[in-house]
Amino acid sequence: MTTVNFTEMKNGSKEDYLLLDEYEQKYIDGTADRILKFLGGLNSTLEGYKITRLEHSLQAATRALNDKASEKMVVATLLHDIGDELAPLNHSEYAAAVLKPFVSDRTHWIIEKHGEFQMYYFAHHLGGNRNQRDKYKDHKYYLDAVNFCENWDQASFDSKYKSLILKDFEPMVRRVFSRKPYTS
Repeated sequence: MTTVNFTEMKNGSKEDYLLLDEYEQKYIDGTADRILKFLGGLNSTLEGYKITRLEHSLQAATRALNDKASEKMVVATLLHDIGDELAPLNHSEYAAAVLKPFVSDRTHWIIEKHGEFQMYYFAHHLGGNRNQRDKYKDHKYYLDAVNFCENWDQASFDSKYKSLILKDFEPMVRRVFSRKPYTS
């Protein structure tokens, strides 16, 4: 493999950066493969849940698809909890950052905020503020995030639910992550 000539970025030439750009484009083209591989590995769960993280993601995405959500929203729903593995305290922001170049501002905002919106269902049991989401009441996507959580996220922990399998979502993931970055 050809490599750059510099050891400090400030000393790189145009040819060096054209080479790196070529390699980076190939790497970006493999994003869907890496995401699918990562999702496929979510076959464990946090203690106490009846289903795996993968099954939760599949259930939520299946519900979104059945509700005729856009393809980008279905994929975002599939990926909404991918941050749980490395960023359990801010998993929503992690997932939103992965999706941001490929989805609309609306979809990005919903995924970024869904962790706070999900608190509605449990925070009061743990001494927290279940109405944490109310600080966004005047935001244009507030109801969209409420609906995301109510209809797809919080409802997707059912060991008897018949969700699609990851292979069913693969073409959508590939299409979303092969598009030029979203501009709105």
